[in-house]
Amino acid sequence: MIDDTELLARAEALVAAYAKAGRSLATAESCTGGLVAGLLTAVPGSSAVVERGFVTYSNAAKAEAIGVPMDLIRQHGAVSAPVARAMAAGALAASRADVAVAITGIAGPGGGSAEKPVGLVHFGLAVRDGGVRHLERGYGDRGRAGIRRAAVADAIGLLEEALRD
Repeated sequence: MIDDTELLARAEALVAAYAKAGRSLATAESCTGGLVAGLLTAVPGSSAVVERGFVTYSNAAKAEAIGVPMDLIRQHGAVSAPVARAMAAGALAASRADVAVAITGIAGPGGGSAEKPVGLVHFGLAVRDGGVRHLERGYGDRGRAGIRRAAVADAIGLLEEALRD
């Protein structure tokens, strides 16, 4: 888990707000490797809110665990808007959650290209009976830990927005 007082405070507020609203959430994480789920489950009482988390680091895991079509991955690459959306929708379909957030990106230090540089992260947010949204961030090469921390913060932000909508 990320040792970050600000993020933990946001996670505590998020868990309380979801519990009050009677809503639950799921995560589908690639480049963050379960950090969002880890942060949320560090909060006492999170079991009332966090329905499940998927760490789908490999393409095979994305396809097998949450139903991302391999053709979509081959066509767009694992780090892409269509795959992030499919990950969020797949996590929602494979769970009982009301909301699912997905993260796929290039945390580095290697793996980047001119087209998809280190620091590129795509997010998907799926809301049951509410559609799927996408967010793209280019964090730059601020180091693996910095990219992953920024991605966790943006994922929490998306989950906060979903509750307000």
